[in-house]
Amino acid sequence: MYSKEEEKSLYELAKRLIETLPGDPEKAAQQLRDVIIYADWKYYVQSDPVFSDFEYDTIFKKLKELEAQYPVLVTSDSPTQRVALGLSEKFPPVSHLVPMLSLDNTYNAEDLQDWDRKCKEAAGIDEIEYCIEPKYDGASISLVYEDGKLARGATRGDGVMGEDITVNIRQIKSIPLSAAFMKYGVQTVEIRGECVIHKDVFAAFNTQREAEGLAPLANPRNAASGTLRMLDPREVGKRGLTAILYQVSYYNLSDETPEALHSHYDTIQWLYQLGFPTPAKEMRRFKKIGEVIQFCEQFEARRDDLPFEVDGLVIKVNSFALQDKMGMTSHHPRWAVAYKFKARQATSKLRRVEFQVGRTGAVTPVAKIDPVHIGGVTVTSISLFNEDVVREKDLHIGDTVLVERAGDVIPYIVKPLAELRDGSEEKIKFPTHCPVCHSPLVKAEGEAAWRCDNVNCPTQVVERMIHYVSKDAMDIRNLGGANVQKFFDLGLLKDIPGIYRLDWDKIRSLEGFGEKSISNLQQSIENSKKQTLNRLIYGLGIRYVGETTAKTLANAVGELKELYDWNIEQLTSLEDIGPKVATSVAHFFAQEENRHMLHMLEQEGVNMKNSHKGQHTATGAFSGKTFLFTGTLSKFKRSDAETKVEEKGGSILSGVSSKLNYLVVGAEAGSKLEKAKKLGTVSILSEDEFEQLLNDPKAG
Repeated sequence: MYSKEEEKSLYELAKRLIETLPGDPEKAAQQLRDVIIYADWKYYVQSDPVFSDFEYDTIFKKLKELEAQYPVLVTSDSPTQRVALGLSEKFPPVSHLVPMLSLDNTYNAEDLQDWDRKCKEAAGIDEIEYCIEPKYDGASISLVYEDGKLARGATRGDGVMGEDITVNIRQIKSIPLSAAFMKYGVQTVEIRGECVIHKDVFAAFNTQREAEGLAPLANPRNAASGTLRMLDPREVGKRGLTAILYQVSYYNLSDETPEALHSHYDTIQWLYQLGFPTPAKEMRRFKKIGEVIQFCEQFEARRDDLPFEVDGLVIKVNSFALQDKMGMTSHHPRWAVAYKFKARQATSKLRRVEFQVGRTGAVTPVAKIDPVHIGGVTVTSISLFNEDVVREKDLHIGDTVLVERAGDVIPYIVKPLAELRDGSEEKIKFPTHCPVCHSPLVKAEGEAAWRCDNVNCPTQVVERMIHYVSKDAMDIRNLGGANVQKFFDLGLLKDIPGIYRLDWDKIRSLEGFGEKSISNLQQSIENSKKQTLNRLIYGLGIRYVGETTAKTLANAVGELKELYDWNIEQLTSLEDIGPKVATSVAHFFAQEENRHMLHMLEQEGVNMKNSHKGQHTATGAFSGKTFLFTGTLSKFKRSDAETKVEEKGGSILSGVSSKLNYLVVGAEAGSKLEKAKKLGTVSILSEDEFEQLLNDPKAG
């Protein structure tokens, strides 16, 4: 889409625009739009951001202010026009320019060989060039551009008629609002594709839903499909949808056909050069079906390494002339076929439901099923999330259930096979009292989860301690869940402050606790006293407070006690803290028993101060850069290394993704290193290189 010279020019232009705008408002608006479109392309299509969030936001704000001052400058394809102001009451039906047919399916090499034979017979030739691309597991969409501008976006619907979801499509920043089609004489073009959600984005979204007491979304496909049909486009914009566009289904020319529109492969590369997200980098071409089969087998083996869910590969005849000659049935094109990967669904028997109590008192029903092998693992337990899910799915003990596991996502029950019931099945009864301490369960208004409100419930006590000592909280190594439970059962540990008052003489008498292991545990506990304030806040297990919110709270105060007197209005003034989180935080610090616990921790020497108040800004040397550490570090403690990054304005990611800039590798690095290598966009640093970066005033 851009030459190196154009990219350099736009980057330099952005830096100038941040400082000052041209005197001509029309020129300024056009330059701001050009830079934002370039920045969106680099971030959402290339996965290679060139500006920090602060820089991008500054440029975007300037364009909004300029268009507000001069409304005549607003264009339909301006980046500011993605966000709609109103809600959609319904999505009107719309006809596709060309019907969206289904694909015929194959499941093995024999099927592909048979399809190859039929293709050659229909084409009347002995050799055909095939094009292969991933079959993305998302929600199908159709886009129409007229005179170079996005005119319509629609769902697949029944293949002939879809729903007009243009207002939501405009929220997907990887989809250009305009493109240089007119340069090639293309007046109207219809493009097919799939809306998908990045695995990391989906996992983070579900983590947030669970923190809010909501049932996680089942899989990225359902999440994408449901998001597209949300009535509030502003909510669509928050879901992190992206798109992969894989077919030009129709075009209307004012001139002769461009060279790019003679084959499928060249067309997809052409779209990519125009700024569209396509499978261009994953596509392959082969002239022998044996090579196609070999590629399919190799690709399936690495499907979990891809950033998006895929459920197969699509093989297409590359030549458009041959496609036209072969034609279509009423159901599918003869020139394309889907090679489906091994099923990640299976059926099993639901034998019983157990009810587990979590750290915040939420009671979660867990289905116990007959062991079933899905996607490389044996599944015996599946979370049912809450009573509403059980009722909505109409699950019964004894049901034959359909179980699915997509990639690294937790398994879930899709539905019961009600037609197989024989009358012996029993309804699932949700308890009215806590299964551990037998206190009455309560359900807050607007929430789906039943909770045990007894803070002294043994399971909650243990789970809070396990969370406190966890790696992302106080990082007390050698005191994992098993030892916390063991010490609790033996009466050696009853609350979080008790971690710092363990009876070491009694522990020495326990099997498996020699002097070395005790010394290591004592050192880990002692080291935890020096942890940063944000880790302590996260470790307290305040409802709805994750690692990011904990850092926000810690950076707002000089010492923890300041939060005792913060009201909801003060808390909601902090970035990304809404009323629900603020209410939870205020309630926690208002409780006398929590203040007493914190007082005891302070007496034991646990750090309660933030020595870096206000310093975690986005203007440091690492501004806009993301880091991740993997393996065993020898020069740094991981938490210290992460703190150094944040002090310089950088941020820490939880996993390898296209958003990661630097992976710092220690000894015995594993899957994160391999994934970063395959991604190809991540800078991989040794500890020495990371140290050099830290000490470089121009780093970042």
